[in-house]
Parts: sequence; structure tokens; C-alpha cells
Amino acid sequence: MGGARKATAVVLGGAAVAALVVMVGPAAIQQAQDRMDQTARYPTGAAAKAEEHEVPSWLPDTALRIAFLTGTHDGDRLIRATLPDRVLPAGCTEGRPVGNVHLRAHWFPKDMPQRANAHCGMYDVALIGDQLYGWQDAAVAASARPSGVPVH
Repeated sequence: MGGARKATAVVLGGAAVAALVVMVGPAAIQQAQDRMDQTARYPTGAAAKAEEHEVPSWLPDTALRIAFLTGTHDGDRLIRATLPDRVLPAGCTEGRPVGNVHLRAHWFPKDMPQRANAHCGMYDVALIGDQLYGWQDAAVAASARPSGVPVH
């Protein structure tokens, strides 16, 4: 009888571990990926702008689930945000991309340069459903601003 109880305990323990991995695993994987590519995440546009001076000013305060990545020293940037109203931010204009994507992140689709259809500040952007994807090419931004002015 003791062997059956031990086997049952092992099976139940294994099932509990498997359930925990299924519940916690995706978040842990995302956190590990974010650390590898140095992604910063914010719940809203307002929170992102309050904590990160490099987040673009055109990002609406009401934007949700912000993912933001900056290059280590050159000004290249990636951003993804959920825009519940599915409308480009104020001041954005339609147009083909002028810069290239130099950064990579697991949350930024590789086909964005082909899908981009607007500019927001110095960013080339694509609005797909309620998801805004954008990138800033440091070289393009630097050539478009007066010397000494930070790139945002």
C-alpha cells in the first residue's frame, strides 16, 4: 500500500509542477527575452513618458502595453504600443519609410519596413489593427535635426 501512495504523490507532484510551468512559463520566457534585448515595458503611454525620457512625445498617454527598445549608444529605437482607438497619433502623417530598422526584438515583426505607411516624429510606423509598430533610424534622425538636439 505504501508504494501506491508514493506513486500517487509523485504523479500529483509532477502534475502540480506541470501546471505551474504552463501558468508561469510564458511570462518567464517573455521576461528572459526582454532582458536579452533590453526591452522596457510600460502599462500606458503616460507611464512610459514619466519613466523613460527617450519615449517619443507623440505617443498618446492612453496607449497601452508599451514595449520600447533603444540602441545602446546610437539612437536607433523600436516601439510597439496598443492604440485602443485604432487611429494614428495626432501629428503623424502618411508616407513610406525613410529609415532602416537596425535593432531586433522578439516583439517586433521583421516585415515592418514593408508594412510601414506613416511617420510619427522621426519614427517610421505601421498601424496594424490596434497595434502600432515604429522604428527610428538614428542616421536619418540625426540628419534631420539641428546639431546638439537630442533625438526623440
